[in-house]
Amino acid sequence: MNGDKVYLDTSALLPYYREEPASQKVQAFLDTMRPPVLLSDLTKVEVVSAIARWVRLEEITEPQAALLENTFAQDSGAGLFVFRPVTMTHYQQAEKWLSARKTALRTLDALHVACCCSQQARLVTCDSIMYQAAITLGIESQLISTDDAR
Repeated sequence: MNGDKVYLDTSALLPYYREEPASQKVQAFLDTMRPPVLLSDLTKVEVVSAIARWVRLEEITEPQAALLENTFAQDSGAGLFVFRPVTMTHYQQAEKWLSARKTALRTLDALHVACCCSQQARLVTCDSIMYQAAITLGIESQLISTDDAR
């Protein structure tokens, strides 16, 4: 794997835009990175879904949601992130891993891991299940812990 290429999954991206237990660690990590950080097109959908959920649950207001969406779009436009498409190859790889029943990967997480793997990048996540699955599959991974003790 190329240590310079980093793929951020959505669990590690969202704390960059909203205060969460992992926010400081994600910020510190991204401060050490040279752009662009790899994301998949799936990430865009998951970010919008998370923002919509936060509004529905009244965790944020509509103006805050618009600000989050605009900030993400600006960061993307400024080259902080580069998006990679989810292709049929990724679906096939995800299906193969899920069919093997060797990990606890969920559907969309399997697609993220497949996208990361195809880019020969290091996976960075705040999801311990995804992290452990990636390690099991032989994919270089880094877990940003949400545990304040770490």
